[in-house]
Amino acid sequence: MPDLTLSFMNPRLLDDVSFHPCVRFKRWEAERILSFIPPDGNFRLLSYHVSSQNLVAIPVYVKHNISFREGSSQGRFDLTLGPKQTMGKSVESVLVSSQLPRGVLNANLNSSQGTHTFDPVTKMLTWDVGKINPQKLPSLKGTMSLQPGASKPDENPTINIQLKIQQMAISGLKVNRLDMYGEKYKPFKGIKYMTKAGKFQVRT
Repeated sequence: MPDLTLSFMNPRLLDDVSFHPCVRFKRWEAERILSFIPPDGNFRLLSYHVSSQNLVAIPVYVKHNISFREGSSQGRFDLTLGPKQTMGKSVESVLVSSQLPRGVLNANLNSSQGTHTFDPVTKMLTWDVGKINPQKLPSLKGTMSLQPGASKPDENPTINIQLKIQQMAISGLKVNRLDMYGEKYKPFKGIKYMTKAGKFQVRT
């Protein structure tokens, strides 16, 4: 049965760490090395937060202009996305969603890329962008129709963004080495980094 040790180049980045039960916690506390016998199948070895002392670069920027005027039956929606500090890596599988105010009847929008839908019942706007091209930034622009006589919404909607970036860990965490003991065969060792947005929100 293989017995593994995994070390990081910068373990001090890790904060509020939780481990799979297979990890020998005392070894981690003493040396900041993960020592474990892996269980069968896929499993999550650890979860962590990045300390607030370490700044994490947000990989996308959002330019937005979402506005409603008092006494008007229309609102303006203007949204553009772009990559930011991705070290040349592509931002992929981008999905934007926003819960529009209850007074919005319809959204007449045009997207330069991908597909978008608006559900007039739930008021949910969804824009499936796909991959961001830095040379031609995706945008979603148009107007929103409001109920006649409806007052101006108290606040603008929040924009939620999902994304993936292959071969990049924006936390800055890097694996130093992985060693295996207890087996005679020579394993193939490889590391694949991937960034996925968990709860990434933009307040407009």
